[in-house]
Amino acid sequence: MQLTGKITRDSLMTLEAYAKWRKAHKAEVIEHRKLRTVHLGEHITVQFESEMSIRYQIQEMLRLEKIFEEEGIEQEIEAYVPLVPEGSNWKATMLIEYPDISERKRELARLIGVEDRMFVEVEGHERIYAIADEDLDRENEEKTSAVHFLRFEFKPVAVQAVKAGAAVKLGCDHRNYPAHVVIPAETLASLAGDLK
Repeated sequence: MQLTGKITRDSLMTLEAYAKWRKAHKAEVIEHRKLRTVHLGEHITVQFESEMSIRYQIQEMLRLEKIFEEEGIEQEIEAYVPLVPEGSNWKATMLIEYPDISERKRELARLIGVEDRMFVEVEGHERIYAIADEDLDRENEEKTSAVHFLRFEFKPVAVQAVKAGAAVKLGCDHRNYPAHVVIPAETLASLAGDLK
């Protein structure tokens, strides 16, 4: 999988080429995703996206749906490309996970607005709150969704601090899910590469 800085139809593999590539490289993509995953408490997981993770997601959708026509490929690109970081931000998929169905239903009702209370805090700088679900609203008056898409937009001074090695916390200050965690060094090193 060649990272080009921009995902276009011409930069994607054909279904046949991807099938061969996938056999040889699936494990490294899984490791990349694992490296960029941060658990916040027991029930929230944040998967920071990258060009590699989104390119893989698009290729997987094309493979699973057997999409090879131009229009279908463009639709998949349009759906996923907004999740690729653009140099001044981190973008992530946030998952709220409760294995028990009745507990999940109860907690999703208690966690309305949680996506707007997610933040990253660069050491020595103010919190950067997530801009959530820019494509569509994923909650209603009764519950929030179990999946949200987040964008953390950095000021240039915060970018410089991250690149210089400042510690960064991922957190949530929702009244029903207060939590924070220091992003591990190896994960932070990968995320710092998203910032220009």
